[in-house]
Amino acid sequence: MIPLCAPENAKLPTALALGSFDGLHLGHKKVIKAILKDPIGTPTVVSFWPHPREVLFGESRLRLDLPSEKTQLLEPLGIEQLVLVPFNKTLASKSAEIFVNEILVKTLHAKHIAVGENFRFGHNREGDISTLKNIGASLGIKISIIPILEDHDGRLSSSRIRKALKDGDLDHAKYLLNRPYTFKGTVERGKGLGKKIGWPTANLKIDGRKFLPSLGVYASWASIANTKERFFAVMNLGPQPTIDPNSSSVAEVHLLDKEIDLLGKELTIEPVKRIRLQKKFKNLTALSNQIYSDAKLAKEILSKNL
Repeated sequence: MIPLCAPENAKLPTALALGSFDGLHLGHKKVIKAILKDPIGTPTVVSFWPHPREVLFGESRLRLDLPSEKTQLLEPLGIEQLVLVPFNKTLASKSAEIFVNEILVKTLHAKHIAVGENFRFGHNREGDISTLKNIGASLGIKISIIPILEDHDGRLSSSRIRKALKDGDLDHAKYLLNRPYTFKGTVERGKGLGKKIGWPTANLKIDGRKFLPSLGVYASWASIANTKERFFAVMNLGPQPTIDPNSSSVAEVHLLDKEIDLLGKELTIEPVKRIRLQKKFKNLTALSNQIYSDAKLAKEILSKNL
């Protein structure tokens, strides 16, 4: 796996693609490809952590791709390192020119910088692509400005991916990402209520910074970390309205026709289709019957996606 590092630990000099690249869609990949055409430094992606809006406005900004996930996505593209620039109010107060000089030039020894045409940077977002071109020309740095990629619904964006996931539309999210949406979680010990009604579940502890789809029941693929085998699964994402209405939201995964001790293991989940929204049932028997129907439908859906 390519290294995830702070600016001072980066391999120098760099040819860098600069941006958040959250979701790493085809528009982001166009920016990244620009630094790979004629490499004049270590191919590098540079992003900020945490998201600037978290620091400046106190907004919670969940990520489509966590840094560890992003390194796995970047390596096949030819990127050799992911550099996370710590974003704080001191950095936010720097002018566009000082940011380029201190971070990109002095620290990262940038020889080539690629950004999307809507990129803004520096104090109060004062810098734009014209600013970057002028700074690059004065310092002898190659600057590549990449046009925004659009389809019939407008520009490709992380916001559109988030909306698709919020709507439970996994097919559209897959189209926008150009890959299946996935998330990971470590299996923790639950209350064992699922097992009592004949449907044992793996309860996942998921990084709280990860953006998840809307609540509901999903036909999903599940795989154990560092293995290639995928299992049919049905997943409940959200609280437990029948068993414990006051419980917090959790991801509960039942492997279909498989009995494996998953406690402590890391699972990768690929939700394929939302089967239904959550609802409260009159009793546990009614819940068990519904899960039976969910499992049957999930098998049908996943069998068509082999």
